[in-house]
Amino acid sequence: MSFLSLVNVSKQYGATTAVADVSLYIEKGEFVTLLGPSGCGKTTTLQMIAGFAEVSSGRILLDGHDITHSKPNTRGLGIVFQSYALFPHMTVRDNVSFGLEMRRMPRAERLERIHATLDLVHLTALADRYPRELSGGQRQRVALARALVIEPPVLLLDEPLSNLDAKLREEMQFELRNIQRKVGTTTVMVTHDQAEALSISDRVVVMQAGRVTQVDAPYTLYDQPQTRFISTFVGKANLLTGQTITSGVNGRVQIGSMQLAVHDLRSDPGSEVLLSVRPEKITLLAPDQGLLNGVVTARFFLGAQWIYYFRTAIGELIVVSQNSDLQPLQEQDELGLSWSSNSLRLLTGAATLA
Repeated sequence: MSFLSLVNVSKQYGATTAVADVSLYIEKGEFVTLLGPSGCGKTTTLQMIAGFAEVSSGRILLDGHDITHSKPNTRGLGIVFQSYALFPHMTVRDNVSFGLEMRRMPRAERLERIHATLDLVHLTALADRYPRELSGGQRQRVALARALVIEPPVLLLDEPLSNLDAKLREEMQFELRNIQRKVGTTTVMVTHDQAEALSISDRVVVMQAGRVTQVDAPYTLYDQPQTRFISTFVGKANLLTGQTITSGVNGRVQIGSMQLAVHDLRSDPGSEVLLSVRPEKITLLAPDQGLLNGVVTARFFLGAQWIYYFRTAIGELIVVSQNSDLQPLQEQDELGLSWSSNSLRLLTGAATLA
């Protein structure tokens, strides 16, 4: 049995369904992220786990115990809010101590636990400061320490890094993951940031319109998206519409005037299909050396990468190329474009999730 289970969980607000029939099974020690755009139901799902939102139907089980209708303060979960929700009139030490005091932990044990937790998040030297005297990253660590010090069975993170600037946010992603690995606490995080979800999660749960659309390890989710929505929401993708000529291991698809090989194509001959190929999977070659030629119509420099837009016989294609010692391409340059048949992914549910 999974450590944390959501079984057919739904949430209605009057006639509006915020979460629809979500089932999710999380193992002990896992770091699982709920990913999706605003309004997809991810925060509502987290709130139902925490007990802040009442479950309309379904069950939530924690370590075999049904907590569906338990009060939030009886679940013993650690929670880090988007705003951190620190007590401004309390020092770092007192903020971290608060949860232990509410549990009436003996003073000696409480001080030992606080010291160990502050050391874990590298805040020992700042124990006597107030939240207003801390940077955004330091406040985030205080909130994390306050949630971890009670040794919760599950840690819930609601957009914990969204208030940080880009550079600090990236640093804190990896620090958060390292701390979680050291402690081993089962963690559920909510975010709309794809890079954040992919970089630190064991598994990512993509939600759309209140439903779970795919649950996978980050690499699998990115490399094998199952729907049109996932292929474009999680990273960039080139979408190609065609018609199946032959299916099977060596399938072929007609796209415009071209026939393209698709490895392990599972669709009936004659059926319309939607394929996806990631921009970084496309190789740039000399003209007439690839599957087709393309002309650069726009380019954008991102430091480590160049993003090129190509006009081709099958429509516009995006290509991501690493910044190297070679001269970057110029607009109106013509090149050959190629990719492996393994790089083309057949997207299912495209009609309903477009």
